Amino acid sequence: MIHTPRLILRPWLDSDLDALTAINDDPAIYEWLAGPFTREMNAASIKRQQGFQAEHGFCYWAVVEKASGTLIGMAGLMPVTFDAGFLPAVEIGWRLSPAFQGQGYATEAAKAALDYGFGPAGLREIVSFTVPHNRASRAVMERIGLRHEPAMDFDHPRLAEGHPLRRHVFYRIRTT
Repeated sequence: MIHTPRLILRPWLDSDLDALTAINDDPAIYEWLAGPFTREMNAASIKRQQGFQAEHGFCYWAVVEKASGTLIGMAGLMPVTFDAGFLPAVEIGWRLSPAFQGQGYATEAAKAALDYGFGPAGLREIVSFTVPHNRASRAVMERIGLRHEPAMDFDHPRLAEGHPLRRHVFYRIRTT
């Protein structure tokens, strides 16, 4: 587990399924993703994250607000699993319930994940990407020190040509 002043980042439990399904059922969440998530998709996501945690020692961890004990989303590190011009790579990412957005939680969780990546995980480079008009995520990327590399922007290979979310901007940070 990773503790920050207001958050706990922890491995996923099977019992997190209802809370994750509720978070991912909000249209504001899938505005930047390729559509809504079924309960089965959320269960598969938990299993996938549990597998990444077991194999790599990191994943997109469950993010819990300390004050309330509420699961508010996910944040962490994950190997990039699609074919891209920047592989091999580990991505930093986050997704928070809209009720908890705009309060600095994403930045707090992302900083903790970045510290873990460059610390215990021993990574030398971490990447992130999103659609160009996702200003909130891009702001978090910049606040934690990632820099946009326009020459590396790409079309996401898992989205069909013409899909409005296909184009992605690429950010990266390396240890010094």
